[in-house]
Amino acid sequence: MPNNNEEVLNIIFKISDNLEYEVDEDSIVTILEKQDHKIQKFFRKIKFRIPEYKKITLDEYSSYVFLQIDGKKTVKAIGENLEAKYGDKVNPLYERLLLFLNHIDVNCHYIEKTNS
Repeated sequence: MPNNNEEVLNIIFKISDNLEYEVDEDSIVTILEKQDHKIQKFFRKIKFRIPEYKKITLDEYSSYVFLQIDGKKTVKAIGENLEAKYGDKVNPLYERLLLFLNHIDVNCHYIEKTNS
């Protein structure tokens, strides 16, 4: 775990290779989580209606951050872009941004660090 703010702000994330997602005309991201666990496949075979994908739609801010994650931008750069676009609405900026990035990295595995 990085031991100071400078290190945290220099982390670069990329979207995980196997992640599927869609972006609509308003730049809103919908994550498509494949539901291919053997139990889900079994129930599908016996005609239960289990969708192939679980769809998770991100809000405007989360979508904007997600689309900034390109394997090149640092957390600091993403934060600066977020603040330039939304101003005070995103404060406290880095506390919220880091919480979101940590969640979609550690809990969801949508992104991964490129420079650990």
